[in-house]
Amino acid sequence: MSEALKYAVVFEKSEDGYGAFVPDLPGCITVGDTLEETQANIREAIEGHIAAMKDHGEVVPVPTTLTNYIEVRLPEQAAS
Repeated sequence: MSEALKYAVVFEKSEDGYGAFVPDLPGCITVGDTLEETQANIREAIEGHIAAMKDHGEVVPVPTTLTNYIEVRLPEQAAS
């Protein structure tokens, strides 16, 4: 059985759907109409990206990207 890897994925909302990319796998991107579709698409894209890398004899990078949310307060608007 092969080792499971867990890659960070960034999802971005656009005017007409979602986009996603994997920082640890440059060029591994996808889009979808819904977040759910985009999640399924990026899983398929990751698997295909890794398979293509292996087929070309490339080393598959281990995941190193860490994610977290940072809360910031917006400055108050100056009264005009």
